[in-house]
Amino acid sequence: MKRYTLWLPGFVYGYLGFLLLLPLGALIGSSWQYTWPELWQLVTAPVALAAYQLTLVTALIAALVNTVLGLVLAWVLVRYEFPGRRWLDSLVDLPFAMPSVVAAITLATLYGQGGVIGQLWDEGTLLGHLLPLNFTASVQAVVLAQLFVTLPFVVRTVQPVLWELEPEVEEAAYTLGASPWLCFRRVILPQLTPALVTGFTLALARGIGEFGVVVLISGNIPYQTLAATVYIYQQLEAFNYPAATAIALVLLVVSLVLFSLTRWVQGRVLLRM
Repeated sequence: MKRYTLWLPGFVYGYLGFLLLLPLGALIGSSWQYTWPELWQLVTAPVALAAYQLTLVTALIAALVNTVLGLVLAWVLVRYEFPGRRWLDSLVDLPFAMPSVVAAITLATLYGQGGVIGQLWDEGTLLGHLLPLNFTASVQAVVLAQLFVTLPFVVRTVQPVLWELEPEVEEAAYTLGASPWLCFRRVILPQLTPALVTGFTLALARGIGEFGVVVLISGNIPYQTLAATVYIYQQLEAFNYPAATAIALVLLVVSLVLFSLTRWVQGRVLLRM
């Protein structure tokens, strides 16, 4: 076994470097051909700022919603036995397996104007009058797309932790007179916090970087529904490589900051535990 200890780590480093470091280095290196004033002007253009705002706000909403509902879903899948539980558990991974084009068409068919479910909010209906919603070419459509693609992250990060929780600890809390809510808040939630933080960050980063579903159902209207990733694609189609590079660098920095914050928060939580 010892003879493999030298070349195996080297192979792993080389593989990760080929897949991760080289593309990132190429992106950063391509930005050096532009001056800082040029890059700053590109990343602070009004249409770019609107794209950042839309992307970050919608990704944050989707990550928060899926953090709460993902915890509930993981809890039900782990703690309850019911018919179809395995089928439901496998269904959680559907956003990973479904092609983006298929997902976008499915969402538009179901929730778009005149769709199977979206027609309930069409103009002139009761729901359309009380709660007007539009899941195509709107901000709601962007949130819907990000909710779909980020669903599995919290579920899959929380599930293993729930499986490993010792039931004796909960039973001891109940024996001491703790209510179910107090037991969850004081005993279970602290152990789930690192996994929740990880799932939230992964969902947020995935939402920020989503392109395939968003580009097809958001309408891509500048200053309204144009996401940052779609804006990059538009600049590439227009052969505006400086703008595409600058916006891509912004998203890269945001992603690195998110993961750095995640590691820091996880470290703080683990120290307190």
